[in-house]
Amino acid sequence: MIGIQPALMRRRVADSAEWRFFGALRHASPPLAALWWALIILRGLLPALFSIVVGVLVGAVQGGHGLALPLVSMGVVFILMNALSPLHDAIAENLGSQTSRWLQRRLLGAATTPAGLAHLERPELADAMARAREFDLGVSAPTLNQSMGEIGSGFAQIAAGIAQAAVLGRYSWWAALILLVAWASTHVILRDSYSWHLDESEDIADHERHAFYAYRIAVEALAAKEVRLFGLADWVVDRFQSRRRIAVDRRFEQRRLRQGSVGMALLVVGLANALVFGLLAHDALSGAVGLAAVVVYAQAAVGIAAVAAAESDWWFRGAAKPIPEVVDLAGRMAPVGRLDSGSATAQGMPREEVRLRDVRFGYRRDAPPVLDGVDLTIPAGTSMAVVGLNGAGKTTLAKLLCRLYDPWEGAITVDGTDLRGLDLEQWRGQLAAVFQDFIRFELPLRVNVAPQGAPDGAVEEALATAGASGLASLDRILSRGYEGGTDLSGGQWQRVALARALCRVRLGAGMILLDEPTAQIDVRGEAEIFDRLLEATRGCTTVLISHRLSSVRHADRICVLEKGRVVELGSHEELMAQEGRYRTLFDLQASRFAQGMGAEEDEDPMEYDDGR
Repeated sequence: MIGIQPALMRRRVADSAEWRFFGALRHASPPLAALWWALIILRGLLPALFSIVVGVLVGAVQGGHGLALPLVSMGVVFILMNALSPLHDAIAENLGSQTSRWLQRRLLGAATTPAGLAHLERPELADAMARAREFDLGVSAPTLNQSMGEIGSGFAQIAAGIAQAAVLGRYSWWAALILLVAWASTHVILRDSYSWHLDESEDIADHERHAFYAYRIAVEALAAKEVRLFGLADWVVDRFQSRRRIAVDRRFEQRRLRQGSVGMALLVVGLANALVFGLLAHDALSGAVGLAAVVVYAQAAVGIAAVAAAESDWWFRGAAKPIPEVVDLAGRMAPVGRLDSGSATAQGMPREEVRLRDVRFGYRRDAPPVLDGVDLTIPAGTSMAVVGLNGAGKTTLAKLLCRLYDPWEGAITVDGTDLRGLDLEQWRGQLAAVFQDFIRFELPLRVNVAPQGAPDGAVEEALATAGASGLASLDRILSRGYEGGTDLSGGQWQRVALARALCRVRLGAGMILLDEPTAQIDVRGEAEIFDRLLEATRGCTTVLISHRLSSVRHADRICVLEKGRVVELGSHEELMAQEGRYRTLFDLQASRFAQGMGAEEDEDPMEYDDGR
């Protein structure tokens, strides 16, 4: 048992946030970390050296010796004490920036390395990512850039206190030990008053997250229109203030200095200082200790108080707290989002067909599957429309075809080869896709259409096919937040996203997936775009997900999904003749459009898939 305890202690220390914080500094920039530590030690030694030099000066005055060397020495030490502080702060800020970048790379790797999406859509990992990012956001604690200088100064103070104790130890080792223990004990006695102790409160952290979310809604341009249109400004500000007020009040309540702990700290420190200074005064009056030595030892005794730099605890522990979350996140996310790549070539696929055979899949094993036994064949070079009510599994089907997830059961095959056996990067290179939540790059139009580069002719042709010609010059940044930039309407952005997929087809993609690609475009504009799209992708395998049945009727075949199963399959004419589910939905939309509501109205029973 005795042999196990040290091992457990070493393990606890190695796993602690504070120890791993030091490891992060070393990995981020070994030279800067070494220099930062060297300056902590040097700044810690200088106050003790100053005490000694002052004693030497007093001795020189007493003995009638030359004062030049003591005065010069005292001036040099004094200048170094003051000059090293800003230098140390600058190095600390640089080290904080380097460490932030190292941690950011860890987060980027954790998020982007897994080939799938599950690690980004699982709630507990999303919460872990939010906590991990605290080092970068400065919401619940200062950023590393802000913290490193304070941490370095705090450590230098503690080092100074220890160095002064070493000086006082020349007079009396037990006097030095008593003062050192007394001042260091304040870290334990006043522990409950330190703000870092409260950071472990999930309740406070929850209120802080809600407050920060309200803050983002207020200051970011994305929500600005609706905040103003719906008169939400007061609501957002009140929500921020109320949540932050609750967090502040609870912090204040928990931080209130407890009279017992303060009294105990004062008693311990007071008794220790009274004992040591009383002994020193006695020895000085009796002549046992000379004046120069008294000056040195008195300064050292006072300087030991630096070890009680309690504020450094808050900066240090606040900066260290997110580090384990960041460092461990990749290990937690990797198995969740992992998709192993096959070795079979996917170049030129699909040539024959894409087939789903009895595919079952869901996002949680403890819930009913989203797709429950889907059998579907998509002949290569044809267009397939997928329709269904909200939650039918349309977007999930697209995600599986992109191999962002793997089925629980069944298989998806391309030209007879299981999708899991194909080279993953090659297969995705054969795909072009537009999802409902497509990305809007705050970059030039050219980059929005062809992020990986393409000839200007291909970019312009894709824009023309998507009906997006003349929106802006190819070099114009699509954001008003940049000098000379511009912004687009929702429908225009959707045309740009379509152009991005069409450009990829132009560059060789063999399959295109369009998930509600024209939801923000009017019906007539959509019909025009679909005509162009089908013409431009002739010979390409096209999967189209849409809630507007008047548009999907141009597809070669239409698949009706309901409760995760294929309930109808055929051409528009065939499905209308069957007078089944498709006919009912089509007639309902057509009647509403004829009444002047338009198929795009909110009352549309097919309106947006929920992403599942």
